[in-house]
Amino acid sequence: MEYITLNNGLKMPILGYGVYQVSKEECQQCVMDALKVGYRSIDTAQSYFNEEQVGNAIVKSGIPREDIFLTTKVWIEHYSYEETLASVKESMEKLQTNYLDLLLLHQPFADIYGAYRALEELYEAGKVKAIGISNFYPDRMIDIASFSKIKPMVNQVEVHPLHQQEEAKQWMDKYNIQIEAWAPFGEGRGDIFNNPVLAKIGEKYGKSVAQVILRWHIQRGVVVIPKTTHIERMKENFNVFDFTLSQEDMNLIADLDKKESAFFSHQDPAMVEWFVNMVEERKKTSQF
Repeated sequence: MEYITLNNGLKMPILGYGVYQVSKEECQQCVMDALKVGYRSIDTAQSYFNEEQVGNAIVKSGIPREDIFLTTKVWIEHYSYEETLASVKESMEKLQTNYLDLLLLHQPFADIYGAYRALEELYEAGKVKAIGISNFYPDRMIDIASFSKIKPMVNQVEVHPLHQQEEAKQWMDKYNIQIEAWAPFGEGRGDIFNNPVLAKIGEKYGKSVAQVILRWHIQRGVVVIPKTTHIERMKENFNVFDFTLSQEDMNLIADLDKKESAFFSHQDPAMVEWFVNMVEERKKTSQF
C-alpha cells in the first residue's frame, strides 16, 4: 500500500474501499471481504445508510481499529453546529468507534460554516484525526480554507478520466488540500471500461482497464475509493502497485478529459433545488 500525508501530518492510504450504493443487506459482508483482501481504508457516509453495517464488519474482522482508516461524512440534514455534533456522535455509535480518522462535510449547501465549526471542535478534542469537505468547487474550498480556524485536509470530489479536475486539483495543491476521488471509474459512464485508449494501455501492462484507471489516479496523487460488491473485483482493484504508467500513457489518458461532470453540477440551480427537495422528503420519512 502507498500512503499520502495530509497537511496535518496524518498518513492516509491512497487506495481504499467505498460503500456508496452498497445495500445494508450486503454491506457488512462486502466490507469484511475488502478487509480480508487487504484494504485498510473504508469510506462511508450518513446518507449511505450503512454505517452500522460498516461498524459491524470492522468489529467482526478482528483487525485492530488503529489499523483501519475510517471515513464518514455529515449529511446536509445535520448542517448546524449543534446538529453536526449530535449526528457525528450517532455515526460513531453506529460505527462502534470512539474516534474517526476522517470526517467530511458531504455537500456544499446549507449551514456549512456552523457544521464546519463542529468538525473543528471534534478535531481539537481528538475525536477526529482529520477533517475536510466533499463536492466543494475551488471557490467554496478557498473560502472555507481561508476563513476557518483549521484548514480542510481533504476535498472529496468527482474525478475520473472523463472528468479529470485538473484546474481544481491545482487549487487543492496550492492550498495543500488532498484531492480524493469519488466515482474513480465514473460509475462506468461514457462506456469507460471499453474505452479503446485505456484498453490498449491495459494490454501493454497486462492489466485491466479498471487497474489502468486506478494506477492513473494514484500517479496523479489522487486518493481513490473504488466500490464493488464482488471480491474478485476487490482483488483486481487492489493489485495496482506492481506497475507504473509511462509519461506517454499518462498523456494519452489526459487527452480523454471532457472537462465536464458525468453526473451533474452543484452550481446548477435546478440541482440545488433537487438536494433541497431530497432533504425535505427525508424529513417526512424520518430517514435521518
